[in-house]
Formats: sequence, C-alpha cells, structure tokens
Amino acid sequence: MTVYTDDEVRPEAGARDLRAFGEAMDALKREVEAEVGEEDLRRVRRLDLFSHGCGAMGRLLLHVSLDPLTFGAGVFALWIHKQLQATEIGHTVLHGAYDRIPGVPDRYRSKQFHWKIPIDEDAWRRGHNGRHHGATNVAGRDPDIHFGTVRLTPETPHRFIHRIQLPFTLLVLFPNFGWMMNMHFTGMLDAFGINGERLDFLPDRSAASRRLALRQALRKYVPYYLTEYLLFPALAGPMFAKVLLGNWLSEKLRDVYSAATIFCGHVGEHVASYPEGTRARSRGEWYAMQIEATNNYEVGPLVSMLCGGLDRQIEHHLFPRLSPQRLRQIAPRVRELCEAHGVRYHSDTWPRVLRDALRFIGKLAARDGVRRATRQVIAEAA
Repeated sequence: MTVYTDDEVRPEAGARDLRAFGEAMDALKREVEAEVGEEDLRRVRRLDLFSHGCGAMGRLLLHVSLDPLTFGAGVFALWIHKQLQATEIGHTVLHGAYDRIPGVPDRYRSKQFHWKIPIDEDAWRRGHNGRHHGATNVAGRDPDIHFGTVRLTPETPHRFIHRIQLPFTLLVLFPNFGWMMNMHFTGMLDAFGINGERLDFLPDRSAASRRLALRQALRKYVPYYLTEYLLFPALAGPMFAKVLLGNWLSEKLRDVYSAATIFCGHVGEHVASYPEGTRARSRGEWYAMQIEATNNYEVGPLVSMLCGGLDRQIEHHLFPRLSPQRLRQIAPRVRELCEAHGVRYHSDTWPRVLRDALRFIGKLAARDGVRRATRQVIAEAA
C-alpha cells in the first residue's frame, strides 16, 4: 500500500497537472449522466424481475428437493437472487442511480428502497454514501479503513487484537459480512468498543447512544432473519431443517462473495492511504485520490453483474451515482485519461487482487509489518 503524507501528495499532484485531469473527468461525467434515462430504468426492472424469478425457483426447489442435486440447484438459484438484490440492484439504487429519471417508481428511489439484506438503509446511506465515498482511505474521515477488529490500512492504530485479523477475516467476517456491515454502520461496533477508542458513527458511548444503535440494528435483523430462518422453513413443515440449511447456505454464499468483491476494491499493496487531515485541494486532486485509493479487477460480464459492477471500483468511486452498466461503459475512457495525465490506475485478475488483499491484511496484523515491507521494496529499488 502506498502511504502518502500531506507533503508528498501535493507536489506530485501539481506535477501531474491535475487541473486538466479534473476538467476531463468532469466532462466525462456530464456526458455519461446526460445519457442516463429510460433505458437504465428498463434494465433494472428486467434484472429485478429475473432476480425474483430466481428467488421463487430457489425457494421452490429447496421445499420439494429430494436429492442433493436439486437441493444444490435451489441453493444456487436463491443465492443468485440474493446476490443481485445486494449488489447490482440494491447497492446501485441506494446510491441514487435512478433518482433523477422522470417517473421512476418508489421501489427504485434511494430513500424509499427496501434492501433485501440485513443492513439498515438509513445507516448505510449515511456511513457509506456520505462518509466513505467522500474521503476514501483518509484517516479520521473514512470509517471503513478499519472494520471492528480488522485493520485495513496502516493509518489505523495497531491493537493487540489485530494479530489474529487474517483468520478472523476469513473465518468470521467474510461468512457473516451482512451481519457485520449492519453492526458497523448502525454504530453497534462503536457502542461496545469493538473499534477501540475510535467512534465512527456514534457521538459517545452513553446508554442513549447504545439504545439508538441497538434499535437501528434490530430494525433490520429481526424481520430479515425471522423471515429467512423461521417463516420459510416453517412453510416447509417436516422439511423445516432442510429449508433452513438451504437458506443459511445461500446467505453464506452471498456474504463471502460480497466481501470478496468489496475488499478487493479497497485493500492491498497497490491501494493508497492518506493520513488524518489530508484533503484534496482541487477537483482533479480529489479524482486522483479516489482512483489511487481503489482497485479494479478483471472479470467477465456475467460475473461483473454478480459483483454489482464493483469490479469497476475505480469508476464507482469517481461517479458513485452511475449504474454498473454505465461504469463498465466508461472504464476504458477513464483508464485512458489516467494514463494521459499520469494518474496510477491499477487493475489485475480477480484471484491476484484477492490474494494481494488478504496478504496485505496479514501484513497489517503486525504492528510494523507494512512499514518493513515498504522499506524492503525501497531498498531493493535503490
């Protein structure tokens, strides 16, 4: 990971003529936003219909399956439904991608949308849209540079608990990603001191703040898990346990897959982090900071759809209100602009980016692991 100090970022930004870069990116944004319209709305409607068809088929197969093959097909179909609702549809809608289209129904408006995952919509919009996207990987401003007991950049102070963060990430965080995300954004991790001394979402750890966080978390946990783990299994009568297992497996698939997409976009050796107090001094510098604090990874169009377009994480951080197909459309032009203006644009295969992210999390488990690795690279280069 590149760790930029305030003195290092500014001169480099000036040398790269980021004013021209910012103007070019603004022009690209205006151009693509002018194309957003009824076509985008028709696409999300078709995808939503397909998703619910997969969900209905998956639940039916889980109820009637008498063999492992049919049961596995039910789990897979239900996972496709949940994955599309979490990312390509839900994540996109909550960013407001369709809000400006005339006549858009409430189900595709960011403030009316009901997300079919156990994460509170209001908490997520405040923490993700409002804070993470505005200051990606900036210490003291981006609440996502740590995730409870997982340290994701060198800017997060090291604690003893971080020594086990790689097995925790793989064995606990990834398989329970939806649950943990809700804990994070509602302030539950703050309330119980899991983030250490830092408070990301709560004003304090008073009893009133803890009750507020708990109410917000339970607002999604209770109806969601009662539906998945009690209502649908109960409808299967004597097949309760089988349906419960199928629902649980589909949840795990969605959580692990979603965690892998998100961590790959924000963590690794090629991702820049910034010390507390760092602020962009121009539009072009803000664009450059967003690009260098994120990763892309290369996958096919169907896999990209299941990633919600987050394989184009760089473009998503530049233009978070664009739908995934628009991000895929402009990615080659963004890369060309970066190359023309000297802004580092990193992309690789998904397995390599994931391996790099996990390896970096392992390095951050040691207090000085990343600094030692950085000094070694510098020494070898010299």
